[in-house]
Formats: sequence, structure tokens, C-alpha cells
Amino acid sequence: MFWVLLLVLAWASAGFACARLCLAAMRTAAADREAAASGRGHDLTLYEAAFLSGGPTRVADLTMVSMARQRRLLLAHTGWATVVDPRGHDEMERSVIGAIGPGGQSLIAPVRAAASGTEAVRTLADDLVRAGLAIPEGAPETVAAGLRQVRATVPVVLALGAAALLLPDGTGTPRSLMCLWFALPLLLTLSGLAIARFEGHSPTRWASPAGQRLLGALKNRRTGDGGDDGGGDERSFLTSVAVRGIRAIGEPALRAAFTPRDQPWRE
Repeated sequence: MFWVLLLVLAWASAGFACARLCLAAMRTAAADREAAASGRGHDLTLYEAAFLSGGPTRVADLTMVSMARQRRLLLAHTGWATVVDPRGHDEMERSVIGAIGPGGQSLIAPVRAAASGTEAVRTLADDLVRAGLAIPEGAPETVAAGLRQVRATVPVVLALGAAALLLPDGTGTPRSLMCLWFALPLLLTLSGLAIARFEGHSPTRWASPAGQRLLGALKNRRTGDGGDDGGGDERSFLTSVAVRGIRAIGEPALRAAFTPRDQPWRE
């Protein structure tokens, strides 16, 4: 009857993962209702859109790209950033200039890392969390975390089922019946994933469901305004960078500036 112990482990793993996912979904739904009421009519700034789409690093990237487009920061394809105008127009720009240092020149990679951890970015994150648009850092019970655990449970159930079939069984239980029993917890986990996908839960790391809706509205508005990867006006271009990241930049030299130096540049 050793296979019964494996079956109990499979059920325990599947039940715990699905219960965690359901609990996270209920908490997210309650927080989403509050955020929807308080965030109604909120228009995302470019910095907010960048954070919700890609986190602190995306905010740093957007700031540097915006300054480079205004010729106030030179981003070389060799991976170096050079300050042209040391006067930042806002806290984000001043953070980037400060991260570059008093010499006015630095590699882009450490600037991205330093600028993404500044007080200006933390303040932006805290404001978005208070508005219910961003997921608090380190929040354990999120839908994304629940989905990851349910996905991880699927191979666990399969492995336990395979072990039960391979191990000798002195009770004479038919293998088909054992397969059926192990199929039930597997069906439970797969159903949880299917329901989460049907409900539109996205495993994003930064944006809450309310934040995702605002991002979706921003993307639709950009599309409706005729924005593309650099072919529209400046606002549309920067919106593309905020939402999609560096891959939205259509200028090869500017994109190359953000490419890690230990990797070959590829279009």
C-alpha cells in the first residue's frame, strides 16, 4: 500500500497549492474593488506606466532614453552614458545624473542598477501601492505566486504517480485504477490553472489587476493615436518604451547602448 502514501502526498500538494491560489485570488479581488473605486479616472504618468510594466529598472531605462532623446544625456553604443546637461528636470532625472557620478560619465549597467534603487523610485512604488495599482514588494500571497506554485505542483503529482506505478505493489491493485486516482489531483491543478487563465489573472510581478487595466487602457489609447516604435510623436515613443521596454526602441545604436557588454549585439 505504499502507493497510497504517494497518493496522499499528491493530494496534499495539489490541495495546498490550489487553496493558496484561491485565497490569493479572493484577497486580490477585494483589494481590486477598493483600487477600482479610488483609482477611477487616474491617468498613468510615463514613470508609473514604466514601473507597472517592468519595475524599477524600467523606470531608469525610460528616464535615460527620455534624456537621450532631448540631447541632455549621451548614450553611446559602447555602453557608456555621458551627461550633457547636469540639470535634471525632475527627481528621476536627478537620480540618474547622481548615479552617473560627479565625473559625468559611467557605464550604463551600474547606472541602471543605482538609479532603480533611489528614493525617487521607492516613493513612486509606494504611491502606486497605496493607490492599489502595484503589488507590494515581497507580498507572498499574490495570484502570481499562487500560479507559480500550482505550476510547480503539476510535475510533482506526475512524478509521484510515476513512482507509484514503477514501485512493486503487493496488494494487486490494477495499474489503471492507480492512474485514475493520481489523475484526480492532476486534474485539480490543471483546472486551477485553466480557471486563472479564464479569469484573466496575469502573473505580472509589478501591476495589480487595477494597474493592469490602466496599462491596457494606455496601450489601447496609444494604438488608437497611431503610435508605433518610434514612428509617432515623442510621447507615443516614450509610452512604447515605458510599456514594452528597450525592445521598443527602433534606433539600433540606442538599443545597443543597453545591451550587456558580455553578449553580442543582435537585432
